[in-house]
Amino acid sequence: MLIPVQTIADPRLDLYRDLKRSSLIRNSGLFIAEGRRVVKRLLHSDFAVQSVLLSQKRVDEFRDHLSGDVPVYVLPENQAAELVGFNFHCGAMACGCRKSDVDLDVILRQSTAGSLLVVCTDVQDSENMGSIVRLSAAFGADAVLTCGRCVDPFSRRALRVSMANALSLPVLTSLNLKSQLRRLRDAHGFQLVATVLDDSAECLEQARGADRLALLFGNEAQGLDAQWIDLCSRRITIPMERATDSLNVSTAAAVFLYHFRRLTPRGVSAESDSSCRTDHGPESQPSPRGDAHGFSDI
Repeated sequence: MLIPVQTIADPRLDLYRDLKRSSLIRNSGLFIAEGRRVVKRLLHSDFAVQSVLLSQKRVDEFRDHLSGDVPVYVLPENQAAELVGFNFHCGAMACGCRKSDVDLDVILRQSTAGSLLVVCTDVQDSENMGSIVRLSAAFGADAVLTCGRCVDPFSRRALRVSMANALSLPVLTSLNLKSQLRRLRDAHGFQLVATVLDDSAECLEQARGADRLALLFGNEAQGLDAQWIDLCSRRITIPMERATDSLNVSTAAAVFLYHFRRLTPRGVSAESDSSCRTDHGPESQPSPRGDAHGFSDI
């Protein structure tokens, strides 16, 4: 349902107003999708769509993706930019309705050998969060777990950087992440792995796979807090040739995800398939924690 809008003062556009200064918060029940591909993926997802905002030049491109019951507000290019508060070169936005988090037990019941979870304990940057979600989807993670200390995975920027993968990959925000991780470890046999920057930790090059693995990533500046490391049976670090502060947290996530997915493809047991293992020596034991730092820009 195309609706030409004559003025940006129209109250129906309030959700899109001055987005550079404001964003829809988690408890609003809504989120903003920005960009042509992201909006199209939202329109073809199972998320309800409240409305779409298009610049006039994008109307023809979107005709085949629109349904008749979703209002589509159409603005001239210059007015659209004035409304949202920045250059509206993409020419497409939409407002989607958030869902309730999928129950983690449902995900666990569907998981097979090679199950992989990504856990963000305190990721504060929207672009890092979006990249981690996108990488998790690319490398076949079962879900991304976050907590209230993390940036909103459905913020406009995070969803854009994730290329809308948060619409198809379960992204759960836990009210008690520590309790949930204990249950994964004790009741469901997940091996919790702390990703750290510490020479005394297990080197990723020699790290073995596991049938059920949860990779924990920490804050951009401080890394994993001690409370999270204490939950883990392993601490693993990425070896670097030259001294540097750290890797970006999403860069580190890509390296870890590639390594462990290569060792244990989805549906293949790390215990039974020798083709997915290398000679890593004796099973490593948890080492003293020491200092842990983030794999990210400081």
